[in-house]
Amino acid sequence: MIRSLRWLMPHPFLTLLLAVVWTLLQNSVSAGMVVFGIILGILIPWATAVWWPDTPRSFHLTKMMRYAVVVIWDIMVANVQVAWIVLTVPNAKLRPAWIVVPLELKQPEAITMLAGTITLTPGTVSADLSDAGHSLLVHVLHTDDPDAVRDEIKDRYERRLKEIFA
Repeated sequence: MIRSLRWLMPHPFLTLLLAVVWTLLQNSVSAGMVVFGIILGILIPWATAVWWPDTPRSFHLTKMMRYAVVVIWDIMVANVQVAWIVLTVPNAKLRPAWIVVPLELKQPEAITMLAGTITLTPGTVSADLSDAGHSLLVHVLHTDDPDAVRDEIKDRYERRLKEIFA
């Protein structure tokens, strides 16, 4: 039965996530908004399914939850750090850097999550992915040691994503 519903809901987790997020974004919860959220949760993945790559063969939800906690914490810490840099470091003393992060990740979903994580974290932006997908170009607002930033990205994010998508 579940396989027969795959044509209707190609990404069931995304369907559920979209329905929940839509409902939470409303000022009040009503049956109409929940139903509309479910409709959106079904229509959006269905309409965009042709552009999705194959679904990952394995995915560890508990590790993903831990990863989300790490990313949320890093975003909060980076907000404070960037505010401190903006308020205390004169423009002439800023040391921005372009960093090439070699990737061990192979799955497009994992690489996308890594690039998104880097961009979501204040002070860093994913700027480009190499044609072969072997490295990511990252811009950092201020750093004394670009190699340490690269190593931190690989250890803090890429290592965890390899475990999630193993």
